[in-house]
Amino acid sequence: MPRLLSEPTIIEAAGNKPKRIEEYAGRVNSADAEVSIARMVSPAGWVEPGQRPEFREITLVLSGLLRVESEGGALEVRAGQAVVCEPGEWVRYSSPEEGGAEYVAVCLPAFSPETVHRDPE
Repeated sequence: MPRLLSEPTIIEAAGNKPKRIEEYAGRVNSADAEVSIARMVSPAGWVEPGQRPEFREITLVLSGLLRVESEGGALEVRAGQAVVCEPGEWVRYSSPEEGGAEYVAVCLPAFSPETVHRDPE
């Protein structure tokens, strides 16, 4: 039978400014290890530490600009665009423009603090 996930769990975010993470499915809200789906709202000027995750992350930007830095350069991902980061790639996310960014992140397998491998702050 289908299972209703009536509301997300708010997860503490890494970075220099407060960012809202609403996990709808994943290790915390639905006890899923295979996939996590979260809505993120990051303010203007937010930057998180770089990371080299063990999971694949697909990010769909709903509004604003999400900058995704990698060892190969930087992408500016705008509303209506998506980016795919493969496991083992070093990436750093930020929302540099006024108004910040809103986006949905899907991680396969699900995000976990043990497998994100953030750079030391």
